[in-house]
Amino acid sequence: MSKGRVTLKGVWKRFGSFTALKGIDLDIQPVEFFALLGPSGSGKTTTLRIIAGLETPDEGTLEVDGVDVTYAPPGQRDIAMVFQNYALYPHMTVRENIAFPLKMDKVRPADIEPMVVRAAERVDIQHLLHRRPGQLSGGQQQRCALARAIVRQPKLFLLDEPLSNLDAQLRLQTRVELKKLQRSLDVTAIYVTHDQEEAMTLADRMAVFLDGDIMQVGTPDEVFNRPRSIAVARFIGSPPMNLLPANLDGDRLTVAGGTTMLPAPPERAAGPVTMGIRPSHVRIDPEGVKARLYLSENLGESVLLNLYLGNDLVKVRVPSFSGGAEGDEVPIAFEAEAIHLFDSDTGLRIES
Repeated sequence: MSKGRVTLKGVWKRFGSFTALKGIDLDIQPVEFFALLGPSGSGKTTTLRIIAGLETPDEGTLEVDGVDVTYAPPGQRDIAMVFQNYALYPHMTVRENIAFPLKMDKVRPADIEPMVVRAAERVDIQHLLHRRPGQLSGGQQQRCALARAIVRQPKLFLLDEPLSNLDAQLRLQTRVELKKLQRSLDVTAIYVTHDQEEAMTLADRMAVFLDGDIMQVGTPDEVFNRPRSIAVARFIGSPPMNLLPANLDGDRLTVAGGTTMLPAPPERAAGPVTMGIRPSHVRIDPEGVKARLYLSENLGESVLLNLYLGNDLVKVRVPSFSGGAEGDEVPIAFEAEAIHLFDSDTGLRIES
């Protein structure tokens, strides 16, 4: 049986008057690459620190492989953690940094060197073992931190925004390597990030955090294509989903005076709703509702139009746009199959 299942049940955490976690439940499967995604202060790092044993919950339990480790010290959890700032010892060489956890575990000195070399080879820094962290680039320091984490072959691999200090190109490259590394190690990885693109590309499943609560758990596909609430829809997507006031009557949806016929009537009484639609599912259509151009952004492969529909700003992604002045009229229509509906009061998704 694979190891590395993590279960949190009813976990609360308070720091003085601030409640960081509000009774969260989470079940992370063995060998899963699981992302904790959310903005700053949403509770994702606190969750990771509780799993690591660096924080203790005020209420609730944490189990690893069915064993309650809520109050177990970090050393008894068989985890390795990679921090945002790498936390390397500056006075030690790369070899000594990687070997450090093995010495703490009292591994026989004769066994340490081959384990260090193997870990260094896995992240392609075997030629840097004699250097000190100050002589390494940011990307090399990051690999050293990864090698130190994997040298013990832990059952849990915890990563706290490990790519945020890298430049954009290196971040993309390291992202691919990180996923391959996790697969080859056959280890459960729990990854904290505020970068949704990172979470979408790396994770098998993800939890979206907001204000100490988990808003949705699912595969990146589920979270992107079926957001459970307005809050998730507003957070996921770059740029995020357009959210507009609308009126529903059977399969007829009215937005800004224009009507869109839905593929099927939702199970919902007639009345006001919130319509969600991604920028790539809005098109320019001479028969559509009239919007006003505010700004066009050339993104290279596409153009992002910022339009005002009444008082609401709508973003539209189109392959090309021949230009127009601010205030020009642009008629737009919505792809009916791609429309999401939400209850305007509860913020929850309306299933069609």
